[in-house]
Amino acid sequence: MYVALVHKDPQSDFSVSFPDLPGCVSAGETVEAALEEARTALALHLEGMKQDGETVPAPRAIGALLADPEFLEDRRDAVLTPLIAPAITSGRTTRINLSIDTGQLALIDQAATRAGMSRSAFMVSAAVGRAGV
Repeated sequence: MYVALVHKDPQSDFSVSFPDLPGCVSAGETVEAALEEARTALALHLEGMKQDGETVPAPRAIGALLADPEFLEDRRDAVLTPLIAPAITSGRTTRINLSIDTGQLALIDQAATRAGMSRSAFMVSAAVGRAGV
C-alpha cells in the first residue's frame, strides 16, 4: 500500500498523487471518486513500470516519509493522506478449473444465493475482502 496525498483546490476536483511514484496522479469530483480512480491509476502505473523494465519502488514507511522535507511540504496542503492499494482488476476474465469438496461447494452456493451473487462473484468478493483490498 502506498501513501497518497489528496488535494483540493477551490476551482478543481480532488486530486491524488503518490510521493513514492512521481507522475502517478488521479482526480475525481468527490474524495471517494478520486480515491477509486487512484487505485486504478496506481495499478496502471505499476504495471507500466513493470512492462517498461523499470524497478517498482517499495512504498516508504511512514517514518521515512515524515523525514522527507519534500513530502512534508506536499502534505501541508493535503486534505487527506490515506494508504492506497492498487486496484486488482485487469478487466479480463478467465475460466478456471477448481477442485473443491462438494459439501463446501454447497455452503459457498448457499452463501452466494443469500448474498444475491453468482458463485464466481461470491468467491472473488470473499478473496478480495480477505486480502484487505
